[in-house]
Amino acid sequence: MKVLFNAREIAQKVQEIGETLTREYDGTELFVVGILKGGFMFMSDLVRHIHLPVKIGFVRLSSYGNSDSPQGDVRILNDIQEAIKGKHVLIVDDIMDTGQSLVAFKRHLESKGPRSVKICTMIDKTERRTVPMEPDYYGFRIPEGFIVGYGLDYAEDYRTLPEIYVLEPDDRR
Repeated sequence: MKVLFNAREIAQKVQEIGETLTREYDGTELFVVGILKGGFMFMSDLVRHIHLPVKIGFVRLSSYGNSDSPQGDVRILNDIQEAIKGKHVLIVDDIMDTGQSLVAFKRHLESKGPRSVKICTMIDKTERRTVPMEPDYYGFRIPEGFIVGYGLDYAEDYRTLPEIYVLEPDDRR
């Protein structure tokens, strides 16, 4: 596997995003919703760089399974339990690929009456985007390729790597 973004580059981007969020949400409380499993590592690092009152929740969505491409409808396996009416909400995930999962989940949260809902991803992958939306905040934009590490996985492997790698077909177990 080839390193695409090293740990130093990732840490710098996470800090920059945290500083941006701190400025943009100054004077408010932010409810951060992490999408498990992929978004946990990025979210953990990110919230430590947001210098505001932050509340945290997690959800599990299903769209990929053990594949490298979305399998159709998005299902919410575990939803947030907190009331978000009138709150600023930030969805944090590892990657926006086709965009279907994040758009569907954003709509779901918007139906709960928050003040705002925005999306933040470590990776904005544009090659297979099927919805007319981009993340509001992102670390790196890539046009194509299958990547792993820093929360990103292939069939539950490679998720704990500290850097982001391009996964070649020969690397797939």
